[in-house]
Amino acid sequence: MAQQTPPSGTFTGQFRYLHRHASNVPFDTVKANLTIKFGTPANTYAVTGDTSTVHAGSKGTFSVGSPYMVFADSTFSTTATTTKTHLAGAYIYYYDGTVFQLLAYSADTLSLQYDLRRAQ
Repeated sequence: MAQQTPPSGTFTGQFRYLHRHASNVPFDTVKANLTIKFGTPANTYAVTGDTSTVHAGSKGTFSVGSPYMVFADSTFSTTATTTKTHLAGAYIYYYDGTVFQLLAYSADTLSLQYDLRRAQ
């Protein structure tokens, strides 16, 4: 059973960006290895790792309201053209003390998936 407490500490794993074009049945999948550090000060996060092409390095605050985590990325601009994914907005989450997963999707054409584990 998933914990209702927010994650803390460092988590590493894979981010997947799955996109399906209207004229193309299979999803295009792009992956990146990321690290998300939760914690100091409380309810803050920072994303590092492979942030060169698909996912942006980012940081900000978060809140938990099961089954959602909501991220407020202080590096995300709503006015600038964004080419990389930022950890921002509402995600369905799962956390069991070791495994931490996030999922966001838009209709049937886009899925953002974070599949992470607590770093040893």
